Amino acid sequence: MALLRFFLVFLIFASLDAQENKIAAIHIDGLKKTKESFIRKIISPKPGEVLDSLILDKDIAKLKRLPLVSHAYYRVFHSHNNEYNLFYYIEENFTLIPNANIWSATNQQFAYKIGLYDFNFLGNGIAFGGFYQNNGYDTYSVNFRAPYLFSKNLGIAINHQNWKSEEPLYFSNSSANYLYNNKSFELLGLIEFNTKHKIQTGINFFTEKFQYLDGTIEDGVPTNLKENKILLKLVYDFDLLNYSYQYISGFRSLLYLQSVQSENEFQPNFFIAWNDFFYYQKVGKKGNWANRLRLGLASNSNSPFAPFSVDNNLNIRGVGNIIDRGTGVVVLNTEYRHTLYEKEWFALQGNAFVDAGSWRNPGGDFNDFIKSQNLRIYPGIGLRFIHKQIYNAIFRIDYGYGITENSSHGIVFGIGQYF
Repeated sequence: MALLRFFLVFLIFASLDAQENKIAAIHIDGLKKTKESFIRKIISPKPGEVLDSLILDKDIAKLKRLPLVSHAYYRVFHSHNNEYNLFYYIEENFTLIPNANIWSATNQQFAYKIGLYDFNFLGNGIAFGGFYQNNGYDTYSVNFRAPYLFSKNLGIAINHQNWKSEEPLYFSNSSANYLYNNKSFELLGLIEFNTKHKIQTGINFFTEKFQYLDGTIEDGVPTNLKENKILLKLVYDFDLLNYSYQYISGFRSLLYLQSVQSENEFQPNFFIAWNDFFYYQKVGKKGNWANRLRLGLASNSNSPFAPFSVDNNLNIRGVGNIIDRGTGVVVLNTEYRHTLYEKEWFALQGNAFVDAGSWRNPGGDFNDFIKSQNLRIYPGIGLRFIHKQIYNAIFRIDYGYGITENSSHGIVFGIGQYF
């Protein structure tokens, strides 16, 4: 009797297993520039495998994060018996993006920047391009990033940059302007464990030069400085974000770890780490609440070359261009975005924001974070002009007004969301 019962249970489970829904064929629709072989390489299911909606949902989340995709979804249609045809529908972004910008640089020079990037180079999800900038000095950069070059989980990035700009350095009672030049070559390995977990790690060889221009410097501070350095980098990306055109929801954490080897007394070996925490929530049909919290620390040397800066384009809108530096940072950016107008390819967003942050002075202590002179709070408003079918085609304009002591105010322009 027990043996009969065993065979009955075995036959039931065997029958259930036989009835599992299988994938008969996979079809990919909507591709224009992208090669179908690339999409097939990075998606998980294969014909003959069990149809699993959890795996399909992860694939769609992965596809939506690609620069070449503006929207993606899947559908399943019965084929025969317990087999189904799986269709991926992909709306492509236009990914050959020119870049042009004109502004007045800190040295009062007429400045401009021109560039061209293809975020779907050769139809294989490769980002390749560069830019040239003139702000009184020549700057250029060439970048190659192929996250799925070797497999669906392994890629590479190669970057070269020769950057020149005027940089203010701050001392205890004075400041001075230096011509800063950074020439670098970087090689990174890109590893994607799954849709949630990624790392990039590698090495950067660079030469830094500082040349005194004007201002007051303290005794013992060099007027000219040149140093060859090596930077070891690790970035860990934990990503749970979901995209639907201009709307984002979910959580993401980006951890940056860097170690810089140097032999100069003014820029000794140092370690720097920071973590960006992002949280987005859809509000109603047209609203989006966006948040970024940055926590960072670096080796606490008493040097004017501190790595964390207070800057319009990095953390506090309206504060000005590199108005201070520190060896630690706490910054919270929070904003509410609301779609004011939308049609098939275009959306206009308005936003209200508060940017707040504090810094640790070079050589200081953790009490610096709560000192009023290091605290900056800037509320403001802005607009976003969004082309929904061109990658990162978001022109933003923000106006920030400081409410803490010795604050300023100003307008900040840029491409892409601030965060």
